Amino acid sequence: MSDRPAKVLVVDDEENIRFLVESALQLAGMETAGADDGRAGLRLASEYRPDLIVLDVMMPELDGFEVLHRLRDSGSRTPVIFLTARDSTDDRVRGLSSGGDDYMVKPFAVAELVARVQLRLQQTDQATKQTVLRCADLVLDTEAHRVTRADHIVELSPTEYKLLEHLLSNSGRVLTRAQLLDHVWDYDFGGDSSVVSYLRRKLDHVEPKLIHTVRGVGFCLRADR
Repeated sequence: MSDRPAKVLVVDDEENIRFLVESALQLAGMETAGADDGRAGLRLASEYRPDLIVLDVMMPELDGFEVLHRLRDSGSRTPVIFLTARDSTDDRVRGLSSGGDDYMVKPFAVAELVARVQLRLQQTDQATKQTVLRCADLVLDTEAHRVTRADHIVELSPTEYKLLEHLLSNSGRVLTRAQLLDHVWDYDFGGDSSVVSYLRRKLDHVEPKLIHTVRGVGFCLRADR
Protein backbone atom coordinates (compact mmCIF):
# COMPACT_ATOMS: atom_id res chain seq x y z
CA MET A 1 0.00 0.00 0.00
CA SER A 2 2.90 2.36 0.70
CA ASP A 3 3.85 2.59 -2.99
CA ARG A 4 0.35 3.42 -4.31
CA PRO A 5 -2.75 5.36 -3.22
CA ALA A 6 -4.99 3.47 -0.82
CA LYS A 7 -8.22 2.16 -2.35
CA VAL A 8 -11.43 2.74 -0.37
CA LEU A 9 -14.86 1.35 -1.22
CA VAL A 10 -17.81 3.45 0.00
CA VAL A 11 -21.11 1.55 0.28
CA ASP A 12 -24.13 3.74 1.08
CA ASP A 13 -27.59 3.98 -0.47
CA GLU A 14 -27.68 7.76 0.08
CA GLU A 15 -26.07 9.31 -2.97
CA ASN A 16 -25.24 12.64 -1.29
CA ILE A 17 -23.40 10.94 1.58
CA ARG A 18 -21.58 8.62 -0.81
CA PHE A 19 -20.48 11.59 -2.93
CA LEU A 20 -19.39 13.59 0.13
CA VAL A 21 -17.33 10.75 1.59
CA GLU A 22 -15.70 9.82 -1.71
CA SER A 23 -14.82 13.45 -2.47
CA ALA A 24 -13.21 13.93 0.96
CA LEU A 25 -11.18 10.72 0.65
CA GLN A 26 -10.03 11.65 -2.85
CA LEU A 27 -8.89 15.07 -1.59
CA ALA A 28 -6.86 13.18 1.03
CA GLY A 29 -5.05 11.31 -1.76
CA MET A 30 -7.02 8.07 -1.87
CA GLU A 31 -8.71 6.25 -4.73
CA THR A 32 -12.39 5.42 -4.25
CA ALA A 33 -15.22 3.39 -5.67
CA GLY A 34 -18.87 3.64 -4.67
CA ALA A 35 -21.79 1.22 -4.38
CA ASP A 36 -25.41 2.12 -3.66
CA ASP A 37 -26.53 -1.15 -2.04
CA GLY A 38 -25.18 -4.21 -0.26
CA ARG A 39 -25.13 -6.55 -3.25
CA ALA A 40 -23.22 -4.06 -5.37
CA GLY A 41 -20.89 -3.54 -2.42
CA LEU A 42 -20.11 -7.26 -2.21
CA ARG A 43 -19.46 -7.45 -5.94
CA LEU A 44 -17.15 -4.43 -5.88
CA ALA A 45 -15.34 -5.71 -2.80
CA SER A 46 -14.38 -8.76 -4.88
CA GLU A 47 -13.58 -6.89 -8.11
CA TYR A 48 -12.06 -3.65 -6.80
CA ARG A 49 -10.15 -5.29 -3.92
CA PRO A 50 -10.18 -2.22 -1.64
CA ASP A 51 -7.80 -1.63 1.25
CA LEU A 52 -10.72 -0.45 3.40
CA ILE A 53 -14.53 -0.30 3.20
CA VAL A 54 -16.76 2.46 4.53
CA LEU A 55 -20.07 0.66 5.00
CA ASP A 56 -23.54 2.02 5.75
CA VAL A 57 -25.63 -0.15 8.07
CA MET A 58 -29.20 0.74 7.10
CA MET A 59 -29.62 -0.31 3.46
CA PRO A 60 -32.45 -2.15 1.66
CA GLU A 61 -32.21 -5.91 1.02
CA LEU A 62 -28.75 -6.46 2.53
CA ASP A 63 -27.91 -4.25 5.48
CA GLY A 64 -24.35 -3.47 6.47
CA PHE A 65 -24.18 -6.17 9.13
CA GLU A 66 -25.14 -8.86 6.60
CA VAL A 67 -22.67 -7.49 4.05
CA LEU A 68 -19.88 -7.70 6.61
CA HIS A 69 -20.99 -11.21 7.63
CA ARG A 70 -20.72 -12.39 4.03
CA LEU A 71 -17.37 -10.68 3.57
CA ARG A 72 -15.90 -12.38 6.63
CA ASP A 73 -17.40 -15.75 5.62
CA SER A 74 -15.66 -15.42 2.26
CA GLY A 75 -12.32 -14.97 4.03
CA SER A 76 -12.01 -11.20 3.55
CA ARG A 77 -10.20 -9.38 6.34
CA THR A 78 -10.51 -5.94 4.73
CA PRO A 79 -10.98 -3.29 7.47
CA VAL A 80 -14.56 -1.98 7.69
CA ILE A 81 -15.75 1.31 9.18
CA PHE A 82 -19.51 1.39 9.74
CA LEU A 83 -21.61 4.49 9.06
CA THR A 84 -25.05 4.45 10.63
CA ALA A 85 -27.89 6.47 12.09
CA ARG A 86 -28.22 3.85 14.80
CA ASP A 87 -26.51 5.09 17.93
CA SER A 88 -27.59 2.56 20.56
CA THR A 89 -24.97 0.68 22.54
CA ASP A 90 -26.37 -2.64 21.29
CA ASP A 91 -25.88 -1.60 17.67
CA ARG A 92 -22.32 -0.44 18.34
CA VAL A 93 -21.50 -3.70 20.10
CA ARG A 94 -23.06 -5.71 17.29
CA GLY A 95 -21.11 -3.82 14.65
CA LEU A 96 -17.76 -4.23 16.37
CA SER A 97 -18.29 -7.81 17.56
CA SER A 98 -19.32 -8.93 14.07
CA GLY A 99 -15.91 -8.02 12.70
CA GLY A 100 -16.19 -4.28 12.09
CA ASP A 101 -13.14 -2.17 12.87
CA ASP A 102 -14.79 1.16 13.68
CA TYR A 103 -18.26 2.68 14.02
CA MET A 104 -19.36 6.25 13.25
CA VAL A 105 -22.84 7.62 13.86
CA LYS A 106 -24.61 9.94 11.39
CA PRO A 107 -24.43 12.88 11.26
CA PHE A 108 -20.65 12.77 11.39
CA ALA A 109 -17.76 15.14 10.79
CA VAL A 110 -16.17 14.33 7.43
CA ALA A 111 -12.72 15.35 8.68
CA GLU A 112 -13.02 12.85 11.54
CA LEU A 113 -14.03 10.07 9.15
CA VAL A 114 -11.03 10.80 6.92
CA ALA A 115 -8.74 10.76 9.97
CA ARG A 116 -10.15 7.42 11.12
CA VAL A 117 -9.75 5.95 7.64
CA GLN A 118 -6.12 7.12 7.50
CA LEU A 119 -5.38 5.71 10.95
CA ARG A 120 -6.92 2.33 10.12
CA LEU A 121 -4.98 2.15 6.84
CA GLN A 122 -1.74 2.96 8.67
CA GLN A 123 -2.39 0.22 11.21
CA THR A 124 -3.20 -2.28 8.48
CA ASP A 125 -0.09 -1.32 6.49
CA GLN A 126 2.14 -1.72 9.55
CA ALA A 127 0.61 -5.10 10.38
CA THR A 128 1.12 -6.28 6.80
CA LYS A 129 4.74 -5.18 6.81
CA GLN A 130 5.31 -7.13 10.00
CA THR A 131 3.73 -10.35 8.73
CA VAL A 132 4.56 -10.42 5.00
CA LEU A 133 8.14 -10.13 3.73
CA ARG A 134 8.78 -9.79 -0.01
CA CYS A 135 11.57 -9.64 -2.54
CA ALA A 136 10.62 -9.80 -6.23
CA ASP A 137 8.19 -12.75 -6.48
CA LEU A 138 9.41 -14.32 -3.22
CA VAL A 139 6.89 -13.97 -0.38
CA LEU A 140 7.24 -15.12 3.22
CA ASP A 141 4.06 -14.95 5.33
CA THR A 142 5.05 -15.13 8.98
CA GLU A 143 1.47 -15.65 10.20
CA ALA A 144 0.79 -18.59 7.87
CA HIS A 145 4.44 -19.74 8.14
CA ARG A 146 4.40 -20.13 4.36
CA VAL A 147 6.92 -19.31 1.63
CA THR A 148 6.07 -18.93 -2.05
CA ARG A 149 8.18 -18.17 -5.12
CA ALA A 150 6.38 -17.23 -8.33
CA ASP A 151 3.13 -18.25 -6.55
CA HIS A 152 4.42 -21.78 -5.89
CA ILE A 153 4.84 -23.03 -2.32
CA VAL A 154 8.45 -23.65 -1.28
CA GLU A 155 8.98 -26.33 1.37
CA LEU A 156 11.71 -25.32 3.82
CA SER A 157 13.21 -26.87 6.91
CA PRO A 158 12.86 -24.89 10.15
CA THR A 159 16.49 -23.75 9.84
CA GLU A 160 16.08 -22.73 6.20
CA TYR A 161 12.90 -20.84 7.06
CA LYS A 162 14.61 -18.99 9.91
CA LEU A 163 17.54 -18.09 7.68
CA LEU A 164 15.28 -16.84 4.87
CA GLU A 165 13.26 -14.71 7.28
CA HIS A 166 16.48 -13.09 8.50
CA LEU A 167 17.71 -12.47 4.95
CA LEU A 168 14.36 -10.98 3.90
CA SER A 169 14.24 -8.76 6.98
CA ASN A 170 17.62 -7.42 5.90
CA SER A 171 16.96 -7.37 2.16
CA GLY A 172 19.71 -5.51 0.28
CA ARG A 173 22.18 -5.72 3.16
CA VAL A 174 25.26 -7.95 3.13
CA LEU A 175 25.24 -10.27 6.14
CA THR A 176 28.44 -11.97 7.26
CA ARG A 177 28.64 -15.66 8.02
CA ALA A 178 29.09 -14.72 11.68
CA GLN A 179 25.86 -12.69 11.65
CA LEU A 180 23.97 -15.59 10.08
CA LEU A 181 25.51 -18.00 12.54
CA ASP A 182 24.40 -15.79 15.43
CA HIS A 183 20.85 -15.80 14.07
CA VAL A 184 20.67 -19.51 13.20
CA TRP A 185 22.80 -20.59 16.14
CA ASP A 186 22.60 -24.35 15.72
CA TYR A 187 23.95 -24.54 12.17
CA ASP A 188 27.50 -24.45 10.87
CA PHE A 189 27.74 -22.21 7.80
CA GLY A 190 30.55 -22.93 5.45
CA GLY A 191 31.33 -24.30 2.01
CA ASP A 192 28.86 -25.62 -0.52
CA SER A 193 27.18 -27.84 2.07
CA SER A 194 25.88 -24.87 4.07
CA VAL A 195 22.20 -24.18 4.61
CA VAL A 196 22.62 -21.13 2.37
CA SER A 197 23.40 -23.41 -0.55
CA TYR A 198 20.39 -25.61 0.16
CA LEU A 199 18.18 -22.55 0.42
CA ARG A 200 19.57 -21.16 -2.83
CA ARG A 201 18.76 -24.42 -4.66
CA LYS A 202 15.14 -24.23 -3.53
CA LEU A 203 14.66 -20.56 -4.37
CA ASP A 204 16.97 -19.67 -7.23
CA HIS A 205 15.92 -22.21 -9.84
CA VAL A 206 14.02 -19.33 -11.50
CA GLU A 207 14.99 -15.78 -12.41
CA PRO A 208 15.84 -13.39 -10.98
CA LYS A 209 18.47 -14.95 -8.72
CA LEU A 210 17.93 -13.62 -5.21
CA ILE A 211 20.69 -14.98 -2.96
CA HIS A 212 24.09 -13.52 -3.82
CA THR A 213 27.52 -14.37 -2.44
CA VAL A 214 29.75 -11.40 -1.67
CA ARG A 215 33.23 -12.91 -1.74
CA GLY A 216 35.12 -12.61 1.49
CA VAL A 217 32.16 -11.03 3.27
CA GLY A 218 28.96 -13.06 3.29
CA PHE A 219 25.57 -13.16 1.62
CA CYS A 220 22.93 -10.74 0.41
CA LEU A 221 19.34 -11.23 -0.67
CA ARG A 222 18.31 -8.83 -3.42
CA ALA A 223 16.65 -8.79 -6.83
CA ASP A 224 19.17 -7.56 -9.38
CA ARG A 225 17.63 -6.12 -12.52
